[in-house]
Amino acid sequence: MAVSGSPLLSVEEARARMLAGVVPVGAESVALAEAEGRVLAEDLTATRTQPPFPASAMDGYALRAADIAAVPARLRVIGTAPAGRAFEGRLGAGEALRIFTGAPVPEGADTVLIQENAEVAADGTILALDATPRGRNVRPVGLDFQAGERLIDAGTRLDWRAVSLAAAMNHPVLQVRRRPRVAVLATGDELVRPGETPGPDQIVASNNFGVAAMVSALGGEPVDLGIAPDDEAAIGARIAAALETRADVLVTLGGASVGDLDLVGRTLGDAGMELAFWKIAMRPGKPLMAGRLGPMRVLGLPGNPVSSLVCAILFLKPLLRALLGVAPLLDPEVDAVAAVDLAANDHRQDYLRAEIESRDESGLPRVRPFPVQDSSMLTRLARADCLVLRAPNAPPLPAGGRCRIIPLS
Repeated sequence: MAVSGSPLLSVEEARARMLAGVVPVGAESVALAEAEGRVLAEDLTATRTQPPFPASAMDGYALRAADIAAVPARLRVIGTAPAGRAFEGRLGAGEALRIFTGAPVPEGADTVLIQENAEVAADGTILALDATPRGRNVRPVGLDFQAGERLIDAGTRLDWRAVSLAAAMNHPVLQVRRRPRVAVLATGDELVRPGETPGPDQIVASNNFGVAAMVSALGGEPVDLGIAPDDEAAIGARIAAALETRADVLVTLGGASVGDLDLVGRTLGDAGMELAFWKIAMRPGKPLMAGRLGPMRVLGLPGNPVSSLVCAILFLKPLLRALLGVAPLLDPEVDAVAAVDLAANDHRQDYLRAEIESRDESGLPRVRPFPVQDSSMLTRLARADCLVLRAPNAPPLPAGGRCRIIPLS
């Protein structure tokens, strides 16, 4: 893996290289009750028309509008139609049918008088008090959708609304993308797992848990490969384990820089990884690596917690979306206003953790970057509402100037 002297890539070019040739993962069938959060693999069309008959939208009386054009009007009640049981017969002049919400409107009726606008007499007749026009409170056939109509597109992440619609379309089973398997490997002698007692020269690993949580939230299946020490054989064994689990993506944390003990890139190269890029003109996250090892995509994130998580937002999220067939691949960038002066930027694209403190008179968010942006400070990322983008070589931006942000919520 010859990388010495490689120029720094822009974020855009690096992402394009990473996503080149990515195709969505295969599909599987799941029961409708298990479909929430999954990504639909094929367009979904309605198998029936909804409603399949003219239906009452209210509790009241089905009748002919012509019979109550002048009110009060007396009508004879000839029966009852609850939801799920249609009245067998035809409504004639001067007649009404007690009807409930969702029940089929009988033949001959063309409107529904709500029950609050009717007085019931002791002899069973009603006195209509409102000249309800034709079609009022009647849901026509196909008001919601028609049989054969495409209602949910492939690539849709199924939330509670889409699941409810799929049920109404009479789909008990859905074809969804399988969850991409993402193996997460932290590396470094300095790391211990949460709950363990760190040695005098050690810290508690954190970014592997953040990356795994992001994978789950995006619809993937994280596979914990644990923490590998700074040893090529140990790292190689974990890489082999990722291949054995048929991971779609291997995410490594740390070990992709240029130090003598940064062994991940070397070990992956020895295993046959085809390198797509290494080193990006961005901050945080310059030592970022991507490639392919057999069928498995590889993304080597920096070891610093904030660097790895920001890089995961910018690279792992679009990769997972591409594997799931979800669009858009990238998080949206929106306009904002700087609440404070921003200094000129150098040759690397900057992503500043910031809070949204208010909105200006036009509704744009006013953003205030944290004064200290050290890539080890997770508290800043946990409190951040957005990332403020600073283009390479951007000039100073005075308070009140326009900037672009990536919202984090």
